[in-house]
Amino acid sequence: MSNPMRPPRTPRPSAFPCPRTTIRSGIARSALPAVALSGALLLAGCSGTADTEPPGSTSAKMNPSPATTPTWAPVTGSPQVIPAVRSFRRADGRGWRPSSGARVVVPAGAKSNVADEAQRLAKELGGMTVVYGDQTVRPGDIEVKLSGKNGADNVPVQSTADEAYTLTASGTRLTLTAPTDAGIFYGTRTVKQAVRAAGGLPEGTIEDRPDRPQRGMSLDNARKPYTQDWIEARLREIADLKLNQFQLHFSDDQGFRIQSDTHPEVVSADHLTKAQVRQIIALARSLHISVVPELDSPGHLGAVLDHYPDLRLRNAQGRVIPGAIDISNPKAAPLIDSLLKEMSELFTNPKGAPAYWHLGGDEYQALMSSSPSTSYPQLARAARQKYGSGGTVEDLTTGWLNDRQKTVEAKGKNRIEAWNDGFFASPRVSADKNRMVDYWTGKETGKRDPASFLREGRNVMNFNDEYLYYVLGEPNQFTYPTGQRIYQSWTPMVLRGTQPVAVPASMTGPGRIPGARFAIWSDRAQAQTQQQVAAGIRLPVAALAQKTWDPRTPALSWAAFQALANRV
Repeated sequence: MSNPMRPPRTPRPSAFPCPRTTIRSGIARSALPAVALSGALLLAGCSGTADTEPPGSTSAKMNPSPATTPTWAPVTGSPQVIPAVRSFRRADGRGWRPSSGARVVVPAGAKSNVADEAQRLAKELGGMTVVYGDQTVRPGDIEVKLSGKNGADNVPVQSTADEAYTLTASGTRLTLTAPTDAGIFYGTRTVKQAVRAAGGLPEGTIEDRPDRPQRGMSLDNARKPYTQDWIEARLREIADLKLNQFQLHFSDDQGFRIQSDTHPEVVSADHLTKAQVRQIIALARSLHISVVPELDSPGHLGAVLDHYPDLRLRNAQGRVIPGAIDISNPKAAPLIDSLLKEMSELFTNPKGAPAYWHLGGDEYQALMSSSPSTSYPQLARAARQKYGSGGTVEDLTTGWLNDRQKTVEAKGKNRIEAWNDGFFASPRVSADKNRMVDYWTGKETGKRDPASFLREGRNVMNFNDEYLYYVLGEPNQFTYPTGQRIYQSWTPMVLRGTQPVAVPASMTGPGRIPGARFAIWSDRAQAQTQQQVAAGIRLPVAALAQKTWDPRTPALSWAAFQALANRV
């Protein structure tokens, strides 16, 4: 609110009527290119009067109307954002830029579920005033309103239609509408980027929505611990790129990185507390990002098994198999279920929202043997006892994951995933039909082709290690992926190797291949610092965002896309 005791402002000379402080805390001067600075600070609103309310304040009372419509140099070309908008209908006019005295208007009021989105945008654009409950939109203003009838904040997104939004720049005003607050949020990301890239939005209407419903990043926080601040910075970055998932692999042979009250002995010294995890989840939720926790089993359990040596898997010669749990041991399942239950309660989900859980299931060493039944006779015996004389070690492993799925489902998780090498073709026991395949391995021989999963009716998430695996230290013939290669050669249909999966087009749409995640694996933890990882993944993640949002061949060249990424 304006301070009635504050003396009136001294008018500025007519040669420079606009205050230079229009852009303040949200986008730093150093973060804006010259064109954006000139548009937002020098040109925008130079015919209007300065707003008397402090930047970032909120009010239901209208400020006095500007004396005249703001003027600025026209915003030309198409909207400059990543990912590129799906549709833009150009119109005649000067477009929209942030201007002196402009406000963010929320007609639905301060308790609307888009109020937080309006406040965030106002801050990012330099501390614009937010006004609530008023139907009058002045020249220069941004109006934010829902086209749907959802009343709660952070309404669960069920389809890409829920993530759609429309932005119209007309007559120096900007109107943002969407059916959900997720769509509103993505519209604000477009505004933020467009201001950074070109100073504003050109005249016309944007109609935008994603192609693939699941778009994200996965982090191996087990082999290499990352700080809460680093994780939260990445959440903000991927949210600006309209990615909506963050997978956290928090347990492996090298570490168990989340506080446990039921089994404190397994927790590594460098770990996230439960309070920190809750803060990460809360931030992700505010940015419309779903968190996908991963507690991998029956392999990759070395940090847990260090404290339970009797549960380590041994081969026929008695040699301990690193990281693998002996799933024939009756004490194995209760230990892992106890951790699953505790962590499921930590990773909460809003009512009605998809509740994700990743079971792992990859690289169980018993199944990487040429003859699992010979090498691991105790597993073969357990399989025959459970599934009959023809039972196999593959059956026993599939049953293990099925049982772990039941454990997390009992805790409310309903979107279950596992790595593709944890699925086996068997007539006796099959992987739960509702479990999604996360397909990563294209380099290991003998693994099932992704086409076989699609043909049997499963949905397949794209983790193609040829393009989307950022493996620290580049072991096992991995090389750091480049944004250029993803941008020019990869699509969600390229699940393995470098060619699209060979199935009918009806099996490769968003309903069957829901999207992709870019995976950071910390195999050689000291190979890069956290800062180097952040720099290394920046362009690849931006390229993935583009290719999962819009199925068309990108309009920009790689050089132009890279330059735009450096600006926004």
